[in-house]
Amino acid sequence: MLSDVVQSQGLVLGFDTSAAHCAAALLSGTNIIAHHADNMARGQGEHLMGLLQDLLDGAGHGWCDLTALGVGIGPGNFTGIRISVSAARGLALSLGIPAIGVSSFEATALAHIGPFTTSVPAPREQLYTQLFSAEGPQAPRLVSACEIDKSIPHIPCSAPLELAGQIAQIAAKRAGAPQPRPAPLYIKAADAAPSRDPAPTLLA
Repeated sequence: MLSDVVQSQGLVLGFDTSAAHCAAALLSGTNIIAHHADNMARGQGEHLMGLLQDLLDGAGHGWCDLTALGVGIGPGNFTGIRISVSAARGLALSLGIPAIGVSSFEATALAHIGPFTTSVPAPREQLYTQLFSAEGPQAPRLVSACEIDKSIPHIPCSAPLELAGQIAQIAAKRAGAPQPRPAPLYIKAADAAPSRDPAPTLLA
C-alpha cells in the first residue's frame, strides 16, 4: 500500500555538495517530508551516502520508493560538485530512475519573480552570477562584487537546507520529460595546474 501511495505522488530525493555543506531533502508530491544539512569544508564524499540513507530511514522509505533524483550541479567547489553528480549518476543507473541536474542559480530562482540576479560565492572575493530577465536566464558569469548590476534585485544563493528542497522540487517538475545526464556546471577552469614532472615511461 505504501508503494502505491509513493508511486502516485512521486518521491524525489534532492541533494547538494557544491559548497562547504552536505545537504539533502526528500519531496513527496509537493511536500518536503524530510531534510537535513551539515556544514563541512571537506569529507562530503564519505558523508553523503550515509546522510541520504538516514534521511530515507527517518522518513520510513527505502531507495526503491524513489521515482527521481535531483542533484546540485554547481557552480561551486570542483570536488564537491563531482561528488554529488557522480553519486546521482550511479544511483540513477542502479535504481532505474532519472537523475536531474539543477544549478544553484535555478534552485534559488525558484522562489522569485524576475528580473533579478542570483549569485554564488566564488574564490578571490568574486561571484558566480546569472541574470534572470523577461527574456529568460542569461549565460552565467564570473564577476567581481563591484560588477553586480545594482539596478535590479540581487539574490544570494539559497542556504543549504533550502537549496536541497528547491533542487528536489525542480527535479520533480522535470522528471516526466527526457533529461540529459547531470553534469557539473563549471564557469571557470580549475585552479590546479598540470604537473611539470615528466610523464612516466613504460620500460620493456
